[in-house]
Amino acid sequence: MKAWVITESLKMEMLEVPPAKQPGAGEVLLRVRAVGYCGTDLSSYRGTSQLVSYPRIPGHELSGVIEAVGPGVPSQWKPGMNALVIPYSNCGKCPPCRKGRAYACRHNQTLGVQREGALTEFIVVPSEKLLTSSKLSLREMALVEPLTVGFHAAARGRVSAKDTVAVFGCGAIGLGVIAGAAARGARVIAIDVDDEKLALGKACGANIAINSKALNLHEELQKLTNGDGPDVMIEAVGLPQTFRACVDEVCFAGRVVYIGYGKAPVEYETKYFVMKELDILGSRNAAPEDFQDVVRAFEAGRIPVEKIITRTVPFAEAGAAMAAWHANPAIVTKIQITL
Repeated sequence: MKAWVITESLKMEMLEVPPAKQPGAGEVLLRVRAVGYCGTDLSSYRGTSQLVSYPRIPGHELSGVIEAVGPGVPSQWKPGMNALVIPYSNCGKCPPCRKGRAYACRHNQTLGVQREGALTEFIVVPSEKLLTSSKLSLREMALVEPLTVGFHAAARGRVSAKDTVAVFGCGAIGLGVIAGAAARGARVIAIDVDDEKLALGKACGANIAINSKALNLHEELQKLTNGDGPDVMIEAVGLPQTFRACVDEVCFAGRVVYIGYGKAPVEYETKYFVMKELDILGSRNAAPEDFQDVVRAFEAGRIPVEKIITRTVPFAEAGAAMAAWHANPAIVTKIQITL
């Protein structure tokens, strides 16, 4: 079968790979129908990801049609059904797994990152990693996973209707944060340097948009919060200055949630950690309940799918689409590949 393979930095080829095996106990064979590109895939292509070795088939945002089921698969899963995939693995033994947080498994291997991904014709996955909805299209299903990361960050920040939440970044992950915080009833402030992305943030549920390139961010946040600062700051950019700004701008006794990996070491004025008695939280991947929350948001029509997906290209053009994204990343929110 055919697959797109990142063979080395800045080199991606369509290759013939061994056909997918028949599903074993508890597994299903999925015919892949849509795959979204993630920032992780771009990092893999650029050779900047520390988690990826080559060659690697990318892709962990996927939907497909069940072709066959293995022995012991629950009867709810049948050939011909559409499904999306939770792309994380878990060992069941490490501290996060023992604490009921398997999505943060110490030994997690995400599809397309630490193991072969979904940018191919068929893939075998455990049935326990499947979700479906009769109301979602295949392209919507492939958009669920990236938004779950943001919904999970809102959950980690214990966002409630009492909170003002400021979100750095209106890329795909930041849009998930905005939608997740809005779903919890919070007042949401979107922060970016691109007016088009800020408009998309408002379409996803932000009440207020701040272009931090055009306006003084500190002054704007102070005006919007009566001089207190937001209750929750959530970082979805990965820059040292936005990491620091979260600590600087959040209110006393506030919460800071970091999603992205910093692209460089970050220096802090650490006295604010103590003076403000901050809760500083990391957010990794997403829990099954986050996937269910995003599916419900899609079903309710609260996610502007057509605005989030920047480009949809056929499988044959997946390599060219990746190269174009690498050349001009600022104009892309989400690329989807259809098979």
